[in-house]
Amino acid sequence: MKGTPVTAPALTIQELTAQRDRAREDFAALVGRGLKLDLTRGKPSPRQLDLANELLDVRAPVVSADGTDLRNYGGLNGLAELRAIFSQALQVPVEQLLAAGNSSLELMHDAVVFAQLSVLPGGERRWADEPEIAFLCPVPGYDRHFGICERYGITMIPVPMTETGPDMDVVERLAADDARIKGIWCVPKYSNPDGTVYSAETVRRLAAMPTAAPDFRIFWDNAYAVHHLTDKPAEIADLLASCAQSGNPDRAFVFGSTSKITFAGSGVGFFGASAANVKWWLSHTVKRSIGPDKINQLRHVRFLKDADGLREHMRQHAALIRPKFDAVDKILSTELSGTGLASWTSPAGGYFILLRVPAGCAAAVVAKAKEAGIALTPAGATHPHGDDPQDQLIRIAPTFPELAEVEAAIDALATCVRLVGTEKLLADRQ
Repeated sequence: MKGTPVTAPALTIQELTAQRDRAREDFAALVGRGLKLDLTRGKPSPRQLDLANELLDVRAPVVSADGTDLRNYGGLNGLAELRAIFSQALQVPVEQLLAAGNSSLELMHDAVVFAQLSVLPGGERRWADEPEIAFLCPVPGYDRHFGICERYGITMIPVPMTETGPDMDVVERLAADDARIKGIWCVPKYSNPDGTVYSAETVRRLAAMPTAAPDFRIFWDNAYAVHHLTDKPAEIADLLASCAQSGNPDRAFVFGSTSKITFAGSGVGFFGASAANVKWWLSHTVKRSIGPDKINQLRHVRFLKDADGLREHMRQHAALIRPKFDAVDKILSTELSGTGLASWTSPAGGYFILLRVPAGCAAAVVAKAKEAGIALTPAGATHPHGDDPQDQLIRIAPTFPELAEVEAAIDALATCVRLVGTEKLLADRQ
């Protein structure tokens, strides 16, 4: 993380008091500006959405590459030509990749529901018939993953993140010893919210580790597979191939979507897995749908054209959002470096920056920001049940606002960090 490690600076009481007084003056001036800015969710900006406006043009004939009339029922697997475009990025063979509705989140939700109501390949009974089920949850992590677990009463077991992914010593020990543990949530590339990229060794160990539950699944949410911010895209090892090589071919569920590529509310979600898992999945989806929106999938095929077209489109996204990430880093560096009050990530892709403040300060910083008109993701959202035991982490989502709004919001956030941090340091000294 950038910035000075979050430790108390060696300042006298008088120096800290002077810093606090300056921060109070700056905060009062900030409140007086009457700002109303929102950094809560990682949404594409209107300019990013404009990049895909060609999707709105649907031209006849509305047929797939094999001549199928896409206006009719059927095609549960989704268009083969669209799956081919995303096969390489998601590291799933075309025949094992499904193109479905507009959201990968709904596919993850369905995977949990299907496993509750039917026996997974390799499993002994339905998850609903177990006395208790649990998931490993790398933290900091994605609040919507935690929300699915909360909805279905799944026990969440936090696992610390490292610079190469979840702490695999902890993951391996827990998964091997506890048959309640049925899965682990993973965002392997530019992880939400800290930007971590899983190492090849982490992927190998996830694929090969012994598990007490025979139907253990890795929920591989590759949401940011193509969301690079630099000209040197991060690469991750092929999880599906690694699982097969390790003798655990059914272990991985791979998810992805176009939600932050084209239109966030009108995209395409993808599910990839082993042949056995795909067969299991389709046996359930056929009961709930006669087929996805194939016309929307055709729009994506005509717009993106091929894997090279996808890469070029994402370079245009990066050109729009990289300046916002750079602005966050520049302002935090100017305002907070050397203070001992904050450190933060500088991700090479994805949608978020993770800010670390002194223990016990995150909720107060978010509250002060709200008072100044800056909406932030709630403190604690990075942990199960919204409970960060150290009250230290804040997720910054800079993509949606215009650059000038990002700069104003981060400048205000830095003021709030200085105020809350110095007040905490003074309170601890007294």
